[in-house]
Amino acid sequence: MSFRTTTDVAYVEDVSPGSGALAPRAWYASSDARSLSLNGSWRFRLSATADAEDDSFAAEGYDAGGWAEIAVPGHWVLQGDGAFGSPAYTNHLYPFPVDPPRVPTENPTGDHLRVFDLPADWPGPADGGAVLRFDGVDSCARVWLNGTDIGEFKGSRIPHEFAVGHLLRPTGNVLAVRVHQWSAGSYLEDQDQWWLPGIFRDVTLLHRPAGGVLDFFVHASYDHLTGAGTLRVDSDVDGRVVVPALDIDVETGCPVTVPVRPWTAETPALYDGELVTEGERVPLRIGFRTVELADGLIKVNGRPVLFKGVNRHEWHPERGRALDLETMRADVLLMKRHNVNAVRTSHYPPHPAFLDLCDEYGLWVVDECDLETHGFVEQDWRDNPVDDDRWTPALLDRAARMVERDKNHPSVVIWSLGNEAGTGRGLTAMAEWIHGRDTSRLVHYEGDIDCRDTDVYSRMYASHDEVERIGQGLDGGTHRRRALPFILCEYAHAMGNGPGGLADYQKIFEAHERLQGAFVWEWIDHGIEHPRLGLAYGGDFGEELHDGNFVCDGLVLPDRTPSPGLAEFKKVIEPVALTAGDDATLRVTNKQDFAGLCALAFTWAFQVDGETVGSGDLAVPALAAGESADVKLPQPPVLAPAGAETAWTVRAVLAEDTAWADRGHVVAWGQVPVTARALPAVTPTAAPVAGERVVTLGPATFDARTGELRGIGGVDVTGLRLDVWRAPTDNDDGAPWQSDVRYGVLWRELGLHRMRHRLDAVEVGDGALTVRSRVAPAAREVGLSTVYRWVSDGDRVQLTVSVTPEGDWTLPLPRLGIRFGLSAADRVSWFGGGPGEAYPDSRTASALGRWRSTVDALQTPYVRPQENGARADVRWAELGGLRVEGAPEFWFSARRWTTEQLDAAGHLTDLVPGETVWVNLDHGQHGLGSQSCGPGPLPRYFLDVAPAQFSFVFSAVDQSIDSLIDIPTR
Repeated sequence: MSFRTTTDVAYVEDVSPGSGALAPRAWYASSDARSLSLNGSWRFRLSATADAEDDSFAAEGYDAGGWAEIAVPGHWVLQGDGAFGSPAYTNHLYPFPVDPPRVPTENPTGDHLRVFDLPADWPGPADGGAVLRFDGVDSCARVWLNGTDIGEFKGSRIPHEFAVGHLLRPTGNVLAVRVHQWSAGSYLEDQDQWWLPGIFRDVTLLHRPAGGVLDFFVHASYDHLTGAGTLRVDSDVDGRVVVPALDIDVETGCPVTVPVRPWTAETPALYDGELVTEGERVPLRIGFRTVELADGLIKVNGRPVLFKGVNRHEWHPERGRALDLETMRADVLLMKRHNVNAVRTSHYPPHPAFLDLCDEYGLWVVDECDLETHGFVEQDWRDNPVDDDRWTPALLDRAARMVERDKNHPSVVIWSLGNEAGTGRGLTAMAEWIHGRDTSRLVHYEGDIDCRDTDVYSRMYASHDEVERIGQGLDGGTHRRRALPFILCEYAHAMGNGPGGLADYQKIFEAHERLQGAFVWEWIDHGIEHPRLGLAYGGDFGEELHDGNFVCDGLVLPDRTPSPGLAEFKKVIEPVALTAGDDATLRVTNKQDFAGLCALAFTWAFQVDGETVGSGDLAVPALAAGESADVKLPQPPVLAPAGAETAWTVRAVLAEDTAWADRGHVVAWGQVPVTARALPAVTPTAAPVAGERVVTLGPATFDARTGELRGIGGVDVTGLRLDVWRAPTDNDDGAPWQSDVRYGVLWRELGLHRMRHRLDAVEVGDGALTVRSRVAPAAREVGLSTVYRWVSDGDRVQLTVSVTPEGDWTLPLPRLGIRFGLSAADRVSWFGGGPGEAYPDSRTASALGRWRSTVDALQTPYVRPQENGARADVRWAELGGLRVEGAPEFWFSARRWTTEQLDAAGHLTDLVPGETVWVNLDHGQHGLGSQSCGPGPLPRYFLDVAPAQFSFVFSAVDQSIDSLIDIPTR
């Protein structure tokens, strides 16, 4: 026994990947070799420094009865109610002094202890050996088994195995693991995420039978010209490969060619097989597909692919990166149901079970190495490890452990060297090794701007205009780069309310063959459950350095509730386009890369003023991928009354149950307008009547002195006035490092959040009540001359607002409309866009129909409160006993707090509902963009300051809500 009691921690700052671990190999589950999960409750002791305690805890007989207990997999800072430290978030700054490979003396170190017995039927030493496997430990670990030091390793999100069969005994095995939060490896793991130490993936004891499988490589290519697949399985141990469905039974290393169904993300055909050696049978799930760079394009099975992808960090709001299988499955199912076809595993290899799910359900995967050195940008990349030969073995180790683990997954079509690590010799070495090891996939790295080491030209957050130029081949660059396909490995920063501009990007992608898609940043908000704040983000744990809520930038909220951004993305990337054709036809376009339309059924619905008055099935020809056809729509089932608005809604739904959604799930939809509505108008027949304190006009009453509306038909109304402010979104505020115009900041500097309203005149005429005012920010010359003109026909009252800019306005407005308060309102119904929120450059998913909700359900609970909840293209809305009709259509929102209160809130728990419901009726809204990291909204979505006039017709109504028709969009 080689146990020693020392405090030698030199390995922590050693740039090597570690010692004692076995060579990397493919990840697989054996059919007949035993395994023992060591997950569960472990004894735990936390020390402030790496050398605070000696190694005696690893000795047999050590009494850890006084230690705490924590769950493995898990992060210790997310357990113990704060007793074990706190999480910390930085985007790219290292949270310790940059002095590679040195780390701070203050280095939280967690000693983990697990005592276990072998199952009674565990094979003995004569029947083979055993391997102890760690799938993920952050960031550096030293391991002892039964008092023997078996090694140490770095590389948090890659697996490490140790041969331990000679150390095992039937009972009382003592597994001791010392985990350090900081190590030399931390310099290679500066990803945009929470710093969370611990054993966060599975710990498993694997029996390795004599004559069993060691490592193997499944080569399964597909010839799209002949329809044949060629299978060859290279194995370290000779054996046979059996695939019953294909009548294959051949020796390892021998190729065999047979007719097959190819694997794609749209048609994930897998064949079950086995690799059989003398001592073991290992299940295989084989997908035949060929990935190549041909004609300057990424092609799979001979066809170019268009990635409609997301970047996915592993995350759970309570468990951090310690995910279980069902959480991983939930991610994949949500992606499939929202038309996502690709995942970039930012910025590290995921739990291996996730890739099994991608194989099964069908997702293209860009598998990314556990490498990022972003913090070195602060010193102009000086001392960057990827350009320092001393670190190259660690880089190669990380590349090898990714490739070898994941090489047998058909879903993995591209290897990525890592993320935001600058450039250097180490990256070149990684690319050369990967190209040499696996010729069946491409290599990606965004930071290689000249594409010296990569097969793909990749960028982040390029503007629409630049992407258009790249698609046209006008971007220049090296000769090699100009010949390569282009992807946006990150775009459309989904932070808070947004992203905007998705539809505009997609049109560009589809217009140019060289542009092969993009990956939204990112999949999920990384909020952490907090007892007081609800969901916490950077800075909420007292971090010395942090980047606030920049960690909450996902298409799903922390609890995996889809955000409006995900609904928008689903609609933008839908695989079937349903648009208006000529002469009462529907244009149907199959936008898939491989599959026909046989899995889909089509239905129609005819709507009159938002209500469905007829529906049926629609026959659509069996279009192959890329084909289009015009389909004749039926005759309208009713004759609509004059002035009614009519439209067709056509849906493409799953014809049968699939592995990822049930029959009837809506995959795509489109609306074809037929007749436009008649705009509401009030013919003035009632004259205003002036009293001592109030003016009465039809059903409305006004303050005689100020002209302010007090009520309509018995419904109290307060504070009606022009409104231009919205609680800035994360995308309005932009990112501090951006040189572009950050309108959220400039709006506040101008004072748009504190506009003053000057009353100039109240005019009671024969047919109207007119209120003249000037709305302007303090300390500025600019203003908005505003006229409110009220007329009535006795039953209804119409407000026409006229706005004339004064002064030199150099900024667009956040919003332009009116707001007012209602003393009581809960249920809401409207005819317009829905069911979810929409904004000028994020409204593709907004379907015209009649909708209902509650005031509370109108809100989108972004982790950091901000402008949200607007419904677009609203014709009329009813709430609190009022009916509002717009001329033209308007944006509608309602909430139980003011915009100012929303603006001031840092967390959802800061928002306390008041007695008043505040309603916004907006003539215009400024676009969203994704300037929290990417470009702002396109100029056509600016709400430029210009003369404007808009009207609303108000009337009192019964507060009961009729049955409404929903248009599914998910």
